[in-house]
Amino acid sequence: MNNEIRNIQPKEVWSIFDQMLQIPRPSKHEEKILEWAVNFGKNLGLETFKDETGNVIIRKPATPGMEDRKGVILQGHLDMVPQKNSDKKHVFETDSIEAYVQDDWVTANGTTLGADNGIGVSAALAVLASDSVKHGPLEVLLTATEETGMDGANGLKPDVLNGEILINTDSEDEGELYVGCAGGEDANILFNYTDEETPYGVVALKLDITGMKGGHSGIDIPLQRGNAIKVFFRILNAAYEEHGVRLARIDGGSLRNAIPREAFGVVVVDEAKTADFVAQAYEIAQNVKTELAETEPDLKVLVEETELPFSLIDEETQRKMTQAVIACPNGVIRMSDNMPGLVETSTNLAVLKSNPDNKEIVAACLMRSSVDSAKEDLGARLKAVFELAGAEVQFTGDYPGWKPNMDSPILKTMQDVYNRTFGRIPEIKAIHAGLECGILGGKYPHWDMISFGPTIRFPHSPDEKVNVETVKKFWEFLVATLENIPKK
Repeated sequence: MNNEIRNIQPKEVWSIFDQMLQIPRPSKHEEKILEWAVNFGKNLGLETFKDETGNVIIRKPATPGMEDRKGVILQGHLDMVPQKNSDKKHVFETDSIEAYVQDDWVTANGTTLGADNGIGVSAALAVLASDSVKHGPLEVLLTATEETGMDGANGLKPDVLNGEILINTDSEDEGELYVGCAGGEDANILFNYTDEETPYGVVALKLDITGMKGGHSGIDIPLQRGNAIKVFFRILNAAYEEHGVRLARIDGGSLRNAIPREAFGVVVVDEAKTADFVAQAYEIAQNVKTELAETEPDLKVLVEETELPFSLIDEETQRKMTQAVIACPNGVIRMSDNMPGLVETSTNLAVLKSNPDNKEIVAACLMRSSVDSAKEDLGARLKAVFELAGAEVQFTGDYPGWKPNMDSPILKTMQDVYNRTFGRIPEIKAIHAGLECGILGGKYPHWDMISFGPTIRFPHSPDEKVNVETVKKFWEFLVATLENIPKK
């Protein structure tokens, strides 16, 4: 274990988070962390079980004198987003996270940290382990596979939990209380292609786009960061038109809910035009760096010679796919009219990969909106763009947003508690990212729900970090809230 991490105050939270850092838990590969969570509850002598979907539920009776309080569910998700820099050797399914402290922040060495949502989970488990925190009847709900489909929330049965108040710990700005979130839907795009034989007299070149910031496709989308897939196809589009550059393979992005930081491909160009193409690629790269000087100062484009591929993606598919990617909506589509500064609707062209074994190219987008009709319209736009280019488009994983309730009793309680504890009233916000509250609230419509957390920056990217001082405030606020839960 890392003494530097587990000795940060409050130790009861950081020591548990340090344990989580040692356990592989990328989304879809959560067997070890689920086993650990079940053992955590059972070792405390608490009622603990795992449901059919993989959610872990732990119950703790009220502390003496608090039996008359409303039941509370503390909720977080166990999985994390596996993102790493291309030069980092790390296997998320087997390796622990290398975390360290830097300038009052905890971050990781070249990978995502997993503070999203590991810190919130650690705080909930710290309450279970504590003999001093006062609380009423308590349940901890640790959901599975949140980051790649919210499987745990979708699979939760509506008659399992007994509490009346859900406190979600998956928000990422201390001093803010979240009472609403956007809904989302996945767009799955498929191009079929045929092989064309690589002609004579051409040179093969690797085209690599790296150094971009990426980030969470909900939280970081208003920062106007670049998209590596878009940059790759901007270069390819111009190079095809001017030099007849052909595409052999493409590998851009990795996760639907992460803004793509990198894109890699192999292209071929007539030997006589190689120098002109390379110069053009670097010129476009410089233009993009100038356009995105504030948001993507470390953008890198590398063009270097490589082995000739045996075949190319057929020219017609390349042309139509390139045009579709160029035209594909991406980023912020509309800001909210009701909440200044909040994104209403967005989409993220997150993944685009060719598979030579089955002659397919797959692309993935995640659409988000707090307005259902706007999300449907955005889906229609994506469908139109890609179907005109000859692709198949399917929509999956639709999940609802969470409509704010400004008359929420737990909202009033937590506003009062925060004001008494820290001397100011917290901000009330909605978030463009998807929280599980919308899904969970559909299964338990009587729940009074709220979300809060410490300050986390750049989740879903290797720059992810969590602020130490805000974790301390988050813990103090959680403890004080539980001690002041209203009576039944």
